Amino acid sequence: MCAGFRAGTGNGHRLINETDSDVIYLEIGDRTAADECTYPDDDLKAMRVDGTWKPLHKDGTPY
Repeated sequence: MCAGFRAGTGNGHRLINETDSDVIYLEIGDRTAADECTYPDDDLKAMRVDGTWKPLHKDGTPY
């Protein structure tokens, strides 16, 4: 199976294993220098700062 999720569209996806079996998935993406992600249902975003992912509030203040 293959699934794709467009970036920047809010609630993009979630994967749920509803079986009793283990599941392996492969995630492929582009991690550009200015990459960031936000979590629309929470006051959380992640940004790359000096090559390291940092959790931040949506207003940019650190946790």
